[in-house]
Amino acid sequence: DDDDDIPQLSSHTLAALQEFYLEQQQREGIKTSQGFNQYSIGSIEEDWQLSQFWYSDETASCLANEAVVAAGKGGRIACVSAPSVYQKLKEQDGKDFSVCILEYDRRFSVYGEEFIFYDYNHPLNLPENLLPHSFDIVIADPPYLSEECLQKTAETIKYLTKGKILLCTGII
Repeated sequence: DDDDDIPQLSSHTLAALQEFYLEQQQREGIKTSQGFNQYSIGSIEEDWQLSQFWYSDETASCLANEAVVAAGKGGRIACVSAPSVYQKLKEQDGKDFSVCILEYDRRFSVYGEEFIFYDYNHPLNLPENLLPHSFDIVIADPPYLSEECLQKTAETIKYLTKGKILLCTGII
């Protein structure tokens, strides 16, 4: 074989890639159609480069419901690196609770004042108006399975919570 050949995908791989692109275009088409809910899971696609892995609808709903119950009427909920739970909470159009999202991915800035840029490497680099112990519950899913990430995320959680925590992570 000649090293100067142009690399080519197999027909099977090319078909799979074309199918992926078609599905992606269809999802984007749905997003721009009338009636699309900007808070629905999938409205912002997960980005594996940022270690994002969204929960299923069922799991996100379950976690959101647990957070609402734990927060209580008029409660405040913080979602730290848990955007699919935030989206499920927003789908509920909660009048009995408020929620904000602390997230590294700036695409979530479309959610306005509820978005707080968050980098776990700087766990207490938070806006001045985000007062300590101001959330009834903090739900967090650290982006990486490392002791360092969990420790730094825990600093943020301790700062934010009045005491209730819902931590979702794997075994380190």
